[in-house]
Amino acid sequence: MSAAPSSPSRRRWRGVAALAATLLLGLVPGRFGVPDGRHLAEVLARDFLSVHTRNTPTTYYEGRQGPTGFEYELTRRFAAHLGVSLTLEADHNIESVLAAVRREGDLGAAALPLEPGTPGVIFSRPILDLQPLLVYRRGLPPVTSMEDLAGLTIGTLAGAGTDRVLRELRADHPGLTWQESGELEVAELLRWIEDERLDAAVIYDHQFRLNRLFFPRVERGFLLGDPLSMAWAFPAGRGLGLVEAANRFLETLRQEGELERLVARYFGHDDYLEYVGARTFIQHVHHRLPDYAELFREAARDTGFDWKLLAALGYQESHWDPEATSPTGVRGLMMLTNATAGDLGVDDRLDPVQSIEGGARYLRELKDRLPESITGEDRLFMAMAAYNVGLGHLYDARRITEQRGGDPDRWADVRESLPLLQEREWHSQTRYGYARGGEPVIYVRNIRRYHEILSYVDRSQQQFYLLNARMPDMEESDDALLSPAPGP
Repeated sequence: MSAAPSSPSRRRWRGVAALAATLLLGLVPGRFGVPDGRHLAEVLARDFLSVHTRNTPTTYYEGRQGPTGFEYELTRRFAAHLGVSLTLEADHNIESVLAAVRREGDLGAAALPLEPGTPGVIFSRPILDLQPLLVYRRGLPPVTSMEDLAGLTIGTLAGAGTDRVLRELRADHPGLTWQESGELEVAELLRWIEDERLDAAVIYDHQFRLNRLFFPRVERGFLLGDPLSMAWAFPAGRGLGLVEAANRFLETLRQEGELERLVARYFGHDDYLEYVGARTFIQHVHHRLPDYAELFREAARDTGFDWKLLAALGYQESHWDPEATSPTGVRGLMMLTNATAGDLGVDDRLDPVQSIEGGARYLRELKDRLPESITGEDRLFMAMAAYNVGLGHLYDARRITEQRGGDPDRWADVRESLPLLQEREWHSQTRYGYARGGEPVIYVRNIRRYHEILSYVDRSQQQFYLLNARMPDMEESDDALLSPAPGP
């Protein structure tokens, strides 16, 4: 993938700048016997930055609004800072990232632990703290200390830094044993715990927070050791110009507070899919929904949906907050992306009228684009899943469903396959790669619950009005006892 090409005048200017950088920096011997600025000059001259990464939620993946991920965002900004485009190679694990950087890449950005002394690699300044965490299967005796690990089957990722922490801990706990793999990712370790192939795993705290809702049988245990540092990796032997440019860029982000904001944006919100209990939801029905109920009804008349379903979707997206902004930048009551809003002709995503009307039309478009073989409620549920994860990932899950012998036209079968998009074994075979596939499953489930509650409230109010109409002589005091709660 690459950014849009730059103009010829910008390319000519950068060519001159690159030549000047080569001549100037070539006068200063590099630490590795190479002119110090050669690598940076090469990047500027060729007009793109080549980045090797992994297809994971903490690095890079195709999200609801296109390419996303913490390290994707950082490298995209770094490329823009240099004035060049960005190319990504994401079909990697940790070890193959480092091998690719040594061989051909400009940098590796793949949740890499800073490991001084790694052959053939130079690391940037620290970017993010990585706190190792022990997680275990719910139902086992509580695991709160190293002594509780005796007899447990523990797994971790090779090369992720957590394996080094375990080796260091073994000096004081010689009986400590574990298994490690360079081919798995975090979601697969967590699934192995749920499937009882592992009792526990050592991952990083932020990784667990991103995945915990998808693996309800996995419990937080305790923190292991001191935090490590995440860093970018650069090839040794090509000078320090690009490394130093990256360090200056990262330090500027840190000083301006932008790095902290990016960390909060990608790792500070793990409650988006939490189901709000019926009591809280009913309170919002009484106090928030009346402001938007007629807008939902109007959008429903235009698109053919049940207005209560649209309201339930809006509640899942924003809790009926017209100024809501997600960690990934989608905004408004129906949480439209910039690109989707543009396609729908929505000028102001924060305008509830435009947002509700646009969100309803978008759901209708998704439903209409599904294959005709998907019918009834299955069609509706898959359209809602696509609203969350995108049609591309939904189609990938349908293909996986077929491979597993299921029916790709039945939501009950597809929802079993969607979480597999989090696992390298499966997403490596798909067109669109990694997705937070457990998210649309919870998303659709929550909307169905909210819709059921709204339908119950609506039926209850209608029944009351019918009862009241049949009893015109009811005493005022008795009538007060049967008054419905305020609402639509």
